[in-house]
Amino acid sequence: MKVSVCVPTYNHEQYITQMLDGALMQQTDFDFEIVIGDDASTDSSPIIIQEYSDKYPGKIRAFLHKENLGPKEPREFAGRNNVLQLLKACKGEYVAMCEGDDYWTDPLKLQKQVNFLDSHPDFSVCHHNMLVTYEDGSPSHTFNKPDQKAVSTIQDILEDNWFFATASWMYRNHFLTLDFAGWHATAAAGDWAIMIQLAAKGKIGYLSDVMGVYRKHSAGLSNVHANTNQKFLVNRRAMFENVDQWLEYKYHNTIEKTIARYDERLAAFEKIGSSN
Repeated sequence: MKVSVCVPTYNHEQYITQMLDGALMQQTDFDFEIVIGDDASTDSSPIIIQEYSDKYPGKIRAFLHKENLGPKEPREFAGRNNVLQLLKACKGEYVAMCEGDDYWTDPLKLQKQVNFLDSHPDFSVCHHNMLVTYEDGSPSHTFNKPDQKAVSTIQDILEDNWFFATASWMYRNHFLTLDFAGWHATAAAGDWAIMIQLAAKGKIGYLSDVMGVYRKHSAGLSNVHANTNQKFLVNRRAMFENVDQWLEYKYHNTIEKTIARYDERLAAFEKIGSSN
């Protein structure tokens, strides 16, 4: 199998049809599978997914969990176990991520990214631009700015920069044979944890084509993973400390500066707390 499309989903009945249609319309000269995991949704998502799975046998592998895989607490870790199980279930040489509330708009998306990774063996990840839309009617915009670098490295991530929408990732499936890093289990930002491990294996390539839509809505986890969440900041700081050790302090100067910025933000929280 050349590509596994990895789709974690929970209560996405409004969106999952569009997501699956965007994956199924892909025009490729290789085989790909859709590996979707529904984390015990309380809406009609499992019914919709089952209908698609029945219609496309052999194309869609659906994991319809009867109970939420959790963990329930803390909320910053919501959906973690579903995602990790799905990543391990992906058998493709490459994995393309797309959460259930996002979708792809370019039928050649997968082909373009496979072409890139096939021709650039020293790259671990390929990402592309996305359109960001808002449930509340705020103006839409592209995820990446015009000056986004064509080539990035782990150094850029360790500087605390996030420049790839999850639904734009395609990566070499290192997790097919390798376990997740030990520190991954304690990192609230699971997408950061995955990307750091991938970037440790090779460079990151960027395609400027806008090939999908990233929805921002009230139920999205990005509202929990925010700089206004003190617990999340504490966890993120600890993640960088753990990564520093995992990378054998090869990027210590960079990570040290990043941690110092988190210390400043956390000190501001404490100042606000003491003044109340």
